Amino acid sequence: MTISKNFKYQISGFFIKIILGFTALLVLLPLLFMLTAAFMPVMEIRSMPYRWLPSRIEWFNFYRAAAGNNDDYVFIRNIMNSLIVSSSVSFCTVVFCAITGYGLSKFRFRGRNIVFMAIMMTMMIPFETIMVPLYLVALNLGMQNSYQGLIVPFMMNAFGVFMMRQYLQTFPDDILDASRIDGCSEPKIFTKIVMVNSGPALASLAILSFRQQWDNLIWPLMIAQDSRLKTIPPYIVSFAEDRYQNEGAMMAVALMASIPVIIMFITLSKYFVTGSAMYSAGKE
Repeated sequence: MTISKNFKYQISGFFIKIILGFTALLVLLPLLFMLTAAFMPVMEIRSMPYRWLPSRIEWFNFYRAAAGNNDDYVFIRNIMNSLIVSSSVSFCTVVFCAITGYGLSKFRFRGRNIVFMAIMMTMMIPFETIMVPLYLVALNLGMQNSYQGLIVPFMMNAFGVFMMRQYLQTFPDDILDASRIDGCSEPKIFTKIVMVNSGPALASLAILSFRQQWDNLIWPLMIAQDSRLKTIPPYIVSFAEDRYQNEGAMMAVALMASIPVIIMFITLSKYFVTGSAMYSAGKE
């Protein structure tokens, strides 16, 4: 009986590994294609069957990607814009969502649940339904063609509030009560105790908000008409429109645009995994 059970476990584990490996292959295959095609001449990219290893390294793809359609090297400015906007939005989202989540999870006041549900209701509203009113508000406030217009509308989001509230509900109240007895003020408790011990959740929220803003296409197209204020997604769209026959340069642009997000995820991956696990436990 023991041998039979062990054999069943081994068989099930074998099939699970096959399924996971196949799933990972499906996810990584487009990334592998982007990586190899970025270094290939155009004719090799179009060849069938596809050669996964280039016969020679085509560095001109990266020159064309960085130089842009008009040889003005606006790509460098656009990627710096994306770094500034995404980092600022990520930082503000972490701070404001942590403060709001802390207040909704650890302070009892009349209407607390109503406030929380009102915030959650905004998650059901598609961005496409509010982008025109939001654009008019930003326009009337003089935020067009400015970093403020790219950053301010996304400094906080409902999902971040939900995530931090669920996480901080698991934070021990005894530690907070003991700190208050010792004479700590609420701002000091929040900054020195809550924030310091919420690293995994904060890292997870920072990665998610950074990636979401890095991939934001519609809003930068609307708010920034100046090419030197655009971010990476609009640059990729305009570059692809003029270089649609140069697949190598297009893949080089996509690869270069992916590097900052990949570096950020690798750097904070252990915190991201831990934060995701704690967040799931908090929901239970």
